[in-house]
Amino acid sequence: MKYKIVALYRFADLPDYADWAARIRTFGADNGLKGTVILATEGLNGTVAGCQETVDRFLDMLQSDERLNGLEYKISWNMDQPFPRLRVREKKEIVTFRQFQIDPTAPGTYVEPGNWNELISDPEVVTIDTRNTYETKIGMFEGAVDPQTANFTEFADYVEKNLDPEQHPKVAMYCTGGIRCEKATAFLKSKGFQDVFHLKGGILKYLEDIPQEQSKWHGECFVFDRRVAVDHELQAADWQICEKCNEPFRQGEVCSECGSSEYVF
Repeated sequence: MKYKIVALYRFADLPDYADWAARIRTFGADNGLKGTVILATEGLNGTVAGCQETVDRFLDMLQSDERLNGLEYKISWNMDQPFPRLRVREKKEIVTFRQFQIDPTAPGTYVEPGNWNELISDPEVVTIDTRNTYETKIGMFEGAVDPQTANFTEFADYVEKNLDPEQHPKVAMYCTGGIRCEKATAFLKSKGFQDVFHLKGGILKYLEDIPQEQSKWHGECFVFDRRVAVDHELQAADWQICEKCNEPFRQGEVCSECGSSEYVF
């Protein structure tokens, strides 16, 4: 059996998120859905996996609420279940940034994957990877800047110290599935940046849509499940997670951070 894996998010006014959390837990227990779902007053974020029918019914259930209709999601497949259980978490933010003054429903300009190569080839555009170092070490877009952040909350400080709307008038950003860029581009706009762009659907959608021979993506893409990373065909790549320091390293090698060869999965 193939498992359908869906990475999804939606920013929405969701004051009743605790009720939604209870519904999702019940659905998961009754239908064998596994993965992680995060809910907050600002919306929903997560990655889940199950048989095709289960995942499709889950998506239908979510989108029966008009606030969640139009959910952003990316699909991939795997022969093994990539999650051990279902975790439903209730938090202050669906992606932690701690810049509560911004409006994530007013991000930068979306760029479809088919137009991304042309944008980042423009010498006037600064392309920035909004992910963390354990993700960027596995793969990045050609010519992109790595902000060297350990977590997303550090990204705001990176912007304050390294970017200027006068010196960097055009900024393009990307992340795994698109959600971090909703907040990152909104943050830049709040700081006076005018031409701020955002890869719609993130790396996962780009890999899904763009043939490898036309791709400007180099390496693999880190994902938050037992696959660890996926290649350009969205198939599990040869990475594993270090048991001692939680950094990814290639199968058959040792962890570059601590030298261990022991892994979690």
